[in-house]
This record gives sequence, C-alpha cells and structure tokens, in this order.
Amino acid sequence: MKYRKRTHYTDSQKALMWDRWEKGESLPQIAQLFDRSHSAVHRILAETGGIRPPGRSRSTLSLTLAEREEISRALAAGQSIRSIASALDRSPSTISREVKRNGGQGSYRAASADQLAWDKARRPKRCKLAKNRRLAHIVAGKLQLQWSPQQIAGWMKHAYPCDETYHVSHETIYRSLFIQARGALKKELLQNLRRTRVMRRSRNHTQKTENHGKINGMVPISERPATVEDRAVPGHWEGDLLFGSRNTQIATLVERSSRYVMLVKVASKDTETVINALILNARKLPQELYKSLTWDRGKEMAAHRRFTLATDISVYFCDPQSPWQRGSNENTNGLLRQYFPKGVEISSYSQAQLNAVAKRLNERPRKTLDYETPAERFSQLVASTG
Repeated sequence: MKYRKRTHYTDSQKALMWDRWEKGESLPQIAQLFDRSHSAVHRILAETGGIRPPGRSRSTLSLTLAEREEISRALAAGQSIRSIASALDRSPSTISREVKRNGGQGSYRAASADQLAWDKARRPKRCKLAKNRRLAHIVAGKLQLQWSPQQIAGWMKHAYPCDETYHVSHETIYRSLFIQARGALKKELLQNLRRTRVMRRSRNHTQKTENHGKINGMVPISERPATVEDRAVPGHWEGDLLFGSRNTQIATLVERSSRYVMLVKVASKDTETVINALILNARKLPQELYKSLTWDRGKEMAAHRRFTLATDISVYFCDPQSPWQRGSNENTNGLLRQYFPKGVEISSYSQAQLNAVAKRLNERPRKTLDYETPAERFSQLVASTG
C-alpha cells in the first residue's frame, strides 16, 4: 500500500490558506486548492487556533543583511571592530557581539548570521494575560461563569477604570484561549464559550452555500389546484416531521378533507430514509385517496421527485415561514404532543404503537367535522371510491 508523502507548504501557500480562511471558506474548500484532504489544511490552521499569525518584521534597531555583508567584507579586509562600527554608525559593542555570536572574526558569514538572527526572533512576545497572572485569574473566573470575552473586557474597564493593568481586550482573551502556546489560559476554559469549537472561525464564515435551504424543483403551494383549497375533494394530504429527543422523529400525515391521521416511523431525517418510508406508506392507499402532499421546506423532502415518480403523487411546498398553510397538520402535531411530549425519544415506538396512537386521534370527534370522527369521514371516502 502506497502512502502519499507529507506535504511541506511554502509561506505563500500558507498565506493563501489564511486568505481563504479569513474569507469564510471551509476546510474542504481550501483543501481542494492543494488536492489534499481537509485534515492537511486543519493541521496548519490549528497550530494557532484558527487565528492568523501576525506577519514577521524586523525591528528598526536590528542589523540588516546589507550591514552584515559590510561587516563580513570589512573583517575580510582586516579592519578593526571600531572602524566597522564607525562606518555603519553603530556602537562598537553591537558589532563586537554580532561577530562573537556568529563564529568570530575568522568564521563570520553574513548570510548565516542573518538567518540565525531571524530564527531567534521567532520567540513570541508574552501577552498581557501571561505577564499579569492576577488578571488571568480574574478572566478565568469570569469564563467559568460563562461570561463572554466581550462581557469580561467591558466589565474590567468598568470595575478598574483607573488601572490599565487590568484592562484587556476581548480579542486578547480569545487569542489566549485558541493559541495555547501563549500559556495564559487553560484550554479547558474553551468549553465555557457559547460556541465550543477548537478553532476560531472567520466572521465571514458560513455553512450556508448559495443553494442552502433550497430544494431543487420545488412546486410552490401557489400552484396547487384550487380544488385542494376548499377541502371538498378528498385525497390531498399535509405532512411534516414531529421531533423527539436524541434527534428522533416520526412523519405525520393528515388528510385535509376528513382530518384523518397517519403516523409513519422513520429511522432518521435524511431524505432517502424519509422518502422511502413515505413511498411504502403511500402504497397502502388507493390513488383516489392520495393525490397530493403539501410539506414545509424541510430538507428531508429534497428527494421529492423520487417520491412523485414512485407514487404519482404531486408534492407542493409551503411558502417560507408559513406553517399556517399546513394548518391541519400543525394542529394535529399539537394534539400529538399529548402522546409524544417534548423530550421523549420517539424512536422507541414501533409502527404498531404509532398506528394505535393514530387510531386514538382518528376516533376522537372533531368540532370541525360536526362532531363526527376522522375515522367515520375517511370510511365514507373509502366506501365512495370502492
């Protein structure tokens, strides 16, 4: 079995990663640029907790590469330390230390001396929380109370208005949490943030794509035949998922004319599972009693075309944030909470148990049916189609 060699990214490639990350792109999107898995990009970005490290720059007081080359040529020409310092307008002690730490007068090389200085400069500057442990202790205490970094920063200025040693920005708190190399705040405190991710996201980041929340090929409710609206013609249903705890759910279906209820067990809310369950359920009824289905915009109906092809049942979708357009189904879901209170794990119910609950509802007289039951009305419909 062959393994791909580990890629060592150049500074320009890393800069591209950070540019895309700050624009809000996801790890898989960035990884596509390098033909790698998202874990390869995660390794780079996670080193600093998803926060772009500041660009490196030299102090204006440091010796430049050009100055070091002048030192190297002058030493080769036999010039003294003082004469070199005078020519560069530097202190003799600065030139002396530079030469001693890089091999002495006989071995000094400008390029290697410059690279060594650059490498030593990688040592990060200690942040305010690392230097002021009393301040770090106060911040940690507030984080344990689940205060946000912004609340802590604002409160510190209010509590210590005249003592700037106790003033800290919310950005410093975030950086100290996400960049553990700072050694200022313990990583465990991350769990007290409102969002407990291990890397800080860009403010431009979103999980939503251009087509997020959209179902291809949706037929809006406005195109539903007018005969469906007045409930005079049977066979038109409204549907939705009723959710319980632990991400469990059942499909609830209500016939608009009779208010007859069917409950369908679904193992999960992914569209393939839901559509398969609805297809099997639809085949239990004659075509005359199942002509259309109106649903909300839940992604569980993304494969609605497959449902229509398998059953010849048209699917219509409600307008955004308009549950009243499935009023019978919404009302029924409210009634079902008597049997499936919020917090109950619905997956423990068998299809037989769901049928028993539906039977209970269908045998309850309804005012809207002149106190007939949905079961009586639906039986009349079945008889008329037979």
